[in-house]
Amino acid sequence: MAKPDDRSDNVEKLQEMLQNTEENIRESQAYVAANANEISAEERANIEAKNRRRAESIEGFRSEIKDEASQSQS
Repeated sequence: MAKPDDRSDNVEKLQEMLQNTEENIRESQAYVAANANEISAEERANIEAKNRRRAESIEGFRSEIKDEASQSQS
């Protein structure tokens, strides 16, 4: 028998993922700032591209959190 779909903690999990992703952005920005003279232009571009993808993920998390919160209130 399949386990029932327990979505009761989805909002908390999504919020945690969002916070972790924001922290990853801050850490990578601090890394670039601290090592600006030591990293290559390619590495810097890769980090910046990854942070853009992270920012897109954050928007997705926010949207999912909003959806989950509205479904749990229904």
